[in-house]
Amino acid sequence: MRAPHQLLHSRTRVKPRYALLPLEGYPPSKLPAWPSVDARVLASPALGAEFAEYLLQVKAKQGTTHTADGRIETFFYALDGEFELTAGRGAKQKLSAGGFALVSPADNYQLSCVADGRLLMLRKAYEPVDGIDMPHTLVGNERDVPAEPFMGDEGAKLQLLIPDRPEFDIAMNIFEFAPGHNLPYVETHVMEHGLYFLQGKGLYYLDDEWMEVEATDFIWMGPFVPQSFYATGPVSSKYLYYKNVNRDVAL
Repeated sequence: MRAPHQLLHSRTRVKPRYALLPLEGYPPSKLPAWPSVDARVLASPALGAEFAEYLLQVKAKQGTTHTADGRIETFFYALDGEFELTAGRGAKQKLSAGGFALVSPADNYQLSCVADGRLLMLRKAYEPVDGIDMPHTLVGNERDVPAEPFMGDEGAKLQLLIPDRPEFDIAMNIFEFAPGHNLPYVETHVMEHGLYFLQGKGLYYLDDEWMEVEATDFIWMGPFVPQSFYATGPVSSKYLYYKNVNRDVAL
């Protein structure tokens, strides 16, 4: 936020195939399913995405109740604070910083905030496949997920929060790069991304442009957008990203 005497400028980029959205650029709104919660819509079909992603600022005793429709799966990631989630017939489970859950389209759920915090939420239509069962709800914490060197680089660690199995049509991964480390090539692929910067800063390559990025920025990348990343600054850079996986191309 700039003072009245300062000139306005922004790192925001909204292009047909990608978008960079710094936090200061999008004001909160309200959602019917989340009474009184400040919600920022990070990505939606209006942007070009085939999913919806939100940043929720939730106070203690706020939350939501959802009735399963058999179609929409929901992913939650706790940035900070403390939450309680009950899904399907499962027991109540806590989500604190780094906690995550992928709620099956077949499960009702109730989520409530115990201590003020921020929550990322991603919703997408599940893509069923004949002969493959719909996955059960999955709950965990990033601290319990191994961080593997990416392509042999000990300065680039990748965590797969959701198992890479045929029943899952969604990947949620955390990439962490030590300062000076980077993706070793420019990626170009059919999957789209929703990417939230958790920590640090760097340079992101999108389509044909290098852009400065930092913690709390959000990036949407459509299919076949060339992309890469360099970590800069004094601390490691870390981001959580979504991609659609394990399904054939719809024709």
